[in-house]
Amino acid sequence: MGRRSEVGRPRALLTGRNGFTGRYVAAELEAAGYDVVGLSDRPEPAGAGSINANLLDREAVAAVVAAVKPDVVLHLAAISFVAHGDVDEIYRVNVVGTRNLLEALAELPRKPQVVVLASSANIYGNAEVEPITEDTPAAPANDYAVSKLAMEYMARLWMDRLPIIITRPFNYTGVGQSEQFLIPKIVDHFRRGEGVIELGNTDVIRDFGDVRDVAKAYAAIVKTLPVGETLNICSGVGHSLGDVLEMMAGIAGYRIEVRVNPAFVRNNEVARLVGSHARLADRTGWRVHHPLAQTLSWQYAGVSGL
Repeated sequence: MGRRSEVGRPRALLTGRNGFTGRYVAAELEAAGYDVVGLSDRPEPAGAGSINANLLDREAVAAVVAAVKPDVVLHLAAISFVAHGDVDEIYRVNVVGTRNLLEALAELPRKPQVVVLASSANIYGNAEVEPITEDTPAAPANDYAVSKLAMEYMARLWMDRLPIIITRPFNYTGVGQSEQFLIPKIVDHFRRGEGVIELGNTDVIRDFGDVRDVAKAYAAIVKTLPVGETLNICSGVGHSLGDVLEMMAGIAGYRIEVRVNPAFVRNNEVARLVGSHARLADRTGWRVHHPLAQTLSWQYAGVSGL
């Protein structure tokens, strides 16, 4: 499994380790035998397993990479909220921050076995085909999506020096996701017994996966090393927010009144985003374990999956 750390285990560098996705990915990698070292842009409590370094600080990132000497790298850290208010920060973190990491990795005397870069299915925009495959033309419809596509193009400059894999996760959710995202917001309203919820367009269709399946996808990618590939991570099933509300009504035992708040309706909203995971399954053997109804029940119960 590559070079060994001082305690005899291969070492994984995981940016965003203590974020929503990172916690689940770290658990999967640890179960697979890796020492997981995180990189975080804010001081973490003792025992959190992360080194403090801002991705926009080239020297700090280079120092962390040189000290860790990772066998594998998974780069999850990003501005991941589409409606994030600071557009400059979206581009700086998602593009320049990623470049700083790749530059530092390329300077290592011994390169990692794989560098996995998390892009986003948002780069597809309002695709005219369904399901969306990795060969579907990009049509980004917001700054977040443009920043992720720009990151992918920038990463191509490093593919002759680093063993890069790009992932394009579709929407996913689970216990621990911030309530600024729609599914946790909906689940929390039902858990608290609220009678009314304000939402935007409930007709949009999304491919909602489970964070536990996403984490297993990353572990499978690290195990099988399909270097040079671009891989969708998705459930392959589309659901509207109306579907989610119906599922939650069944779980909670009551229906909630939905009021459309114009402030929550985004300009250039992507109407449908449903993907194919055929390539991921073919390259790694990964498959979906948790359908959406099961994920929602898990979130409603509020039991940690870690």
